[in-house]
Amino acid sequence: MKNLLTTLLALLALGSTSAWAGKAQSHNEIRETAAAFVRAQTKAIPGKVSIQVGDIDKRVSLPACPKLEAFLPPGEQLNGHSSVGVRCISQQNWSIFVQVTVKISINLLTTNKTIQQGQTVQAEDLGSLSSESLQTGALTNPAQAIGKIMKFGVGAGQILRYDMLRAPYTVKQGQSVKVQVVGSGFKVASEGQALSNAADGESTTVRTASGQIVSGTVKGGIIEIKP
Repeated sequence: MKNLLTTLLALLALGSTSAWAGKAQSHNEIRETAAAFVRAQTKAIPGKVSIQVGDIDKRVSLPACPKLEAFLPPGEQLNGHSSVGVRCISQQNWSIFVQVTVKISINLLTTNKTIQQGQTVQAEDLGSLSSESLQTGALTNPAQAIGKIMKFGVGAGQILRYDMLRAPYTVKQGQSVKVQVVGSGFKVASEGQALSNAADGESTTVRTASGQIVSGTVKGGIIEIKP
């Protein structure tokens, strides 16, 4: 059905440009524009990505365009079978949809044993699973998990996701900490007591020596406050 719709849309584009005379747009250039777009959109995806661009119906003839632009139609995702639009952004003003198949070969990070809540993940706790699709939030590199803390327990064979782990706390509730106020051209340090657990980069509250409660960001075990 999707292939038929693509052909019909292309033929409609042909009908709307039947009055033109001149050089026809290269189908290979349209396909390469679509392929280049998919490669750019999937560049950051971990693993191996293979792209196959479908042929364009030979009956479709469009005016040659000096500048083509590819786009992803609403609701389409570049995973499996999908469509990529290619349009002329000069005075010719036509568009066509090209069928593409995107396959992702990736190794997802898994647990090879039961890991308890609060346990620090070690290299020996990890395994991998070959997959043809990228799952949202899934980890793909052991470095993303080793040294992190499990938020809850998981059994063996589970695919690890970002939301299962947290960074180790560098500041713990009740701990004496250094509080550093950093402003334009000045830096003032004092002591305080952390009121909650926090990892580097997270926000936390601290009670200063004067009893004032302030919020700051943890950086290397120091609470940094910007006025």
